Amino acid sequence: MTHLRLIRRLITPPGWQAPTVLRHGGLRAEALTRHHLVDDVRGINASIRLIRRTRGGRWPTAPVTEESNYVDLVWHECEFRDKESFAYAVFAEERYIGNCYLYPVGRRTPATPELLEHDVDLSWWVTPDAYAGGLYAALHRALNEWATTDFPFTHPHFSNIEMPA
Repeated sequence: MTHLRLIRRLITPPGWQAPTVLRHGGLRAEALTRHHLVDDVRGINASIRLIRRTRGGRWPTAPVTEESNYVDLVWHECEFRDKESFAYAVFAEERYIGNCYLYPVGRRTPATPELLEHDVDLSWWVTPDAYAGGLYAALHRALNEWATTDFPFTHPHFSNIEMPA
């Protein structure tokens, strides 16, 4: 049996609401919305090569425009509202440094029997300045804590291709 097209839905308790703000050390994450458009476009476009090297995946392939990214941000808002995935804009001392994502297993990375044992797929990216300042690893630690303390997940999978030591 092939599992490649399976997506394991995120399971949350009835009535549970995802936090709109998360904090860990000097990092703050806010639910990603269209209000982050300018910072998000600037951050993505400054980070394309770094995102491809650290997060991997099919996105981004080229600079994004405000018009195209607006559509993506509204999509993230709708998925957050419907509890289908959770995307956050991340800040360090009020400076936008990147994004993190909690996705259903199988959406970002093709499902395997081993991968389907996990209950959430975590990924993230940061800007080059944030990476140079050690915030890539700091966000990994924060995301690991958030997934199991602020969210009802117990067995997260990190799908970035570069994992901090």
